[in-house]
Amino acid sequence: MKKIISLLAVAAVGAGLMITQAPAQDLVAISMPTKSSTRWISDGESMVKEFQAMGYATDLQFAEDDIPNQLAQLENMVTKGAKVLVIGAIDGTTLSDILAQAHEKGVKVFAYDRLIRQSPDVDYYATFDNFQVGVLQATSLVEGLQARFPDAKPWNVELFGGSPDDNNAFFFYDGAMSILQPMIDAGDIVVQSGQFGMDKVGTLRWDGAVAQARMDNLLSAFYTDKKVSGVLAPYDGLSRGIISSLKGVGYEPGDTFPIVTGQDAELPSVKGMLAGEQYSTVFKDTRELAAATAKMVDAVMKGQEPEVNDTTTYDNGVKVVPSNLLIPHSVGVADIPILVESGYYTQDQIDN
Repeated sequence: MKKIISLLAVAAVGAGLMITQAPAQDLVAISMPTKSSTRWISDGESMVKEFQAMGYATDLQFAEDDIPNQLAQLENMVTKGAKVLVIGAIDGTTLSDILAQAHEKGVKVFAYDRLIRQSPDVDYYATFDNFQVGVLQATSLVEGLQARFPDAKPWNVELFGGSPDDNNAFFFYDGAMSILQPMIDAGDIVVQSGQFGMDKVGTLRWDGAVAQARMDNLLSAFYTDKKVSGVLAPYDGLSRGIISSLKGVGYEPGDTFPIVTGQDAELPSVKGMLAGEQYSTVFKDTRELAAATAKMVDAVMKGQEPEVNDTTTYDNGVKVVPSNLLIPHSVGVADIPILVESGYYTQDQIDN
């Protein structure tokens, strides 16, 4: 009987039917914030693929933007014996206690794309150059204003920020303002609402409905007799809400539509760019970030030093977290073929 079982096992492996799970000490747990954005689904699935190819067992969970849910999931991951936690935090200030517990058990913690703040127990950070994301967004905004409304100075622009509990949102905003503030000071750009700073322009949980409601209020309060020239939007989900608001008061897609920026190259926004609504987005190839993170984790698991290229920028309030920063890319309508050539989307996905 033992011989028969052994032969069946060998046959199953040969047929690709048996999956051998790595030992518990090789478990990599991945905590992503939500499935409401397709990019986080892509991030999670890409990491699972990378880690499993390296021979690690994985535990991928999505917290659906619920902080207690993410805390419970992380606690369960530590209890199950995860050796590494890769965390895309919902709120990077809420994880100190669970990370302290993980640290006591020797668990390595990698902050993924969102910096985990106020904790000494964050070992590494993998992300894109977030300040540069903001620079790209503002640069595209200005280029769009110059191309679409060359004779309409000063341009009326409104500012939107990301979620105030996401550290990245401040880098996006600061990067953008490094380009826009000199133009505001020079009088080339006017923010009719007078609303500046993340405390005024932030959008909690990156919620498109919240962005749409705020844009509705701005239009009714400050633009009854003026035209909006452009809107700085740091994420495609917010961009779509803002665009809905603009269309709702009569702005028509096309060559006279306000310049609206974005980020993440989400498929609905790529289609919106082709429809003459959204002007640009920022493409961050999450497959590259997943692969870079997997290589960092693999190095640490093997007792080696992982690749980092920034050891000064990302201070989480307790320590400077060694970081690996990837390069983001600005995408306008003319650049959309890049998304297909890279394999990020198929042409059918964009066309249909």
